[in-house]
Amino acid sequence: MVYTLDITHEHCPMTLVRTKLKLSQMAKGDILEVLLSEGEALNSVPSAIKEQGFNVISVERVEGSTHKMMIEK
Repeated sequence: MVYTLDITHEHCPMTLVRTKLKLSQMAKGDILEVLLSEGEALNSVPSAIKEQGFNVISVERVEGSTHKMMIEK
């Protein structure tokens, strides 16, 4: 199953907290699409998620300063 989480209006550390909370509610093998903004969130969330043992499939710009990160639980 694929889920979407928009954290473009959140600030650290809530960007990581909300991402981890959503992942905790998902089943192994599910995909989480996270929309995040450039800056602190883009610099810290992907690496922190990798350190937690999740598979970051991709991070790409979608529009303006918004990026999409795909994570497999």
